[in-house]
Amino acid sequence: MSLIIIGTVAFDAIETPFGKTDKIVGGAATYASLAASYFYNKAKIVAVVGDDFKKEDIDTFTNHGIDTEGLQIKVGEKSFFWSGKYHNDMNSRDTLVTELNVLEHFDPIIPESYQDCEYLLLGNLTPQIQKTVIERLKNRPKLIVLDTMNFWMDIMMGDLLETIKLVDVLTINDSEARQLSGEYSLVKAAQKILTMGPKYLIIKKGEHGALLFHEDKVFSAPALPLADVFDPTGAGDTFAGGFIGYLAQVGTINFNNMKNALIYGSALASFCVEKFGTERLLELDKATIAERLQQFVSLSSFEIIKD
Repeated sequence: MSLIIIGTVAFDAIETPFGKTDKIVGGAATYASLAASYFYNKAKIVAVVGDDFKKEDIDTFTNHGIDTEGLQIKVGEKSFFWSGKYHNDMNSRDTLVTELNVLEHFDPIIPESYQDCEYLLLGNLTPQIQKTVIERLKNRPKLIVLDTMNFWMDIMMGDLLETIKLVDVLTINDSEARQLSGEYSLVKAAQKILTMGPKYLIIKKGEHGALLFHEDKVFSAPALPLADVFDPTGAGDTFAGGFIGYLAQVGTINFNNMKNALIYGSALASFCVEKFGTERLLELDKATIAERLQQFVSLSSFEIIKD
């Protein structure tokens, strides 16, 4: 059974204190599918690009075993483009250019070969598009994970709440959790959001890790302390891809596996920020990932010893 990832496939131009890039392949579906491919070999993407997206760009996916039948190519149109500049703290950035291009009228088409979907990751797009994808699947997937952001909360809160009702896992950052719930305490925010539909809530806290909430259970995942962060672009999407890729691999949905998935997602995200764009994600292997996972385990492994 397959894993479908919907989101943007785009071109980015990025500037950080460590340097800058020209146009490189980016987008939520790009980062998420690459991350998922290290754990699950039946990842499929639904996205749209223009004819400026060349064969070698598509090879980025196919070389990692990612199915691109759901990648629409619009002839005579340009791909979504984003350009941004990060501040010295790497936690804030300025958007310099946003060109929606093909994304402006994106209609997600689900190929017949994708109808075996058991795991669905709804990357950051409009709530209407996310809902449309769910409705176009003949059978409800075993697990639906939704990623969203404050922008949709600002302009489409009603639509977003309707879509949130339909999913199993919601992943947002701490400020978005506060905005969505109206609560400052993240524990109270989580309790309120879990009444909106999702069974699980992930609150990402950047360099401070992530929190997983389910019923009365809470799990805190650490973030790996890194000496240098070159480019945070796509880290959240990489996290989501690693998270759902691991769950698709193990095939059983419960709180313990969710905890493991949080660590797997965090490990992949920690690689993502080490180089520009997808460069670091493209060069990983299983041994390198296993070593990084062990570093995460060691971070929070301790015994209470009385002297």
